[in-house]
Amino acid sequence: MSELQLPAESTWRPLLDLALAEDLGPGDVTSRVSIPRGKTARARIEAREDLVACGLPLVAAVFRAVDVGLALEPQTEDGKDVTAGAPLLHIEGSVHSILAGERLSLNFLGHLSGVATTTRRYVDAVRGTSTQIVDTRKTLPGFRMLDKYAVLAGGGTNHRIGLFDGILLKDNHIAAAGGVAAAVRNARTQAPANLRVQCEVESLEDARAAWEAGADMLLLDNRTPDEIRDIIAACPKDLVLEASGGITLDNVRAYAQTGVHRVSIGALTHSAKNVDVALEIDEAGQGARRA
Repeated sequence: MSELQLPAESTWRPLLDLALAEDLGPGDVTSRVSIPRGKTARARIEAREDLVACGLPLVAAVFRAVDVGLALEPQTEDGKDVTAGAPLLHIEGSVHSILAGERLSLNFLGHLSGVATTTRRYVDAVRGTSTQIVDTRKTLPGFRMLDKYAVLAGGGTNHRIGLFDGILLKDNHIAAAGGVAAAVRNARTQAPANLRVQCEVESLEDARAAWEAGADMLLLDNRTPDEIRDIIAACPKDLVLEASGGITLDNVRAYAQTGVHRVSIGALTHSAKNVDVALEIDEAGQGARRA
């Protein structure tokens, strides 16, 4: 896997600021009334199940936003496999600050590691084939870039980021344009030079109309593996073919074995289960040792 790089801060900082504002508000009243202000502690965030880590730089940003004086020691990296019980991050400093950032950091980490872990399962399921596992635009508002980063952490491949950086003619575009051939011809005529034209098709007839009109890529939607094999056998060899719709961990390998180049799966982001991560205080005292 190539080295991961968290998306530009401008793409996630507003989300982090919103999350801090809605969780902390004017301050953590529970910690204020139960724990002396100067108390310090050593703590750890740990995995409670096997997972693919993702979101550790974001967790660090959360704690720095709460208190720049906290000492943070990552114990692994995004994209790495982690076993249940293993530490992900050590934290030392103000107990008030650690607890103020606890839930938000776990929310981000649990979700993003869940996306990465789900993606890795699909990637492992097609291992040994040439098929890529690809994400979609089915993300929660504000999480687009982070979710796509998590897909990369799991070994998947990003599809277009939004409507602005890729041409994908779907059923409603086709209906409004007057058919597959008309939609592709219109797009081919006006497409920017750096963008390929992809068209969704649901039959061999539609596929033929799309490539004859100049499509570069086909999205084979809700087709069975046998139907996809028939389309692949008839298609020009330079067409990029992507399968989607109704694909699960149980059948993804059967789709990959058709020879399709990519399989796109909305469930990587819209249905990934949060993984179980937790923060535990290891040592507390007025002057806990600083790293």
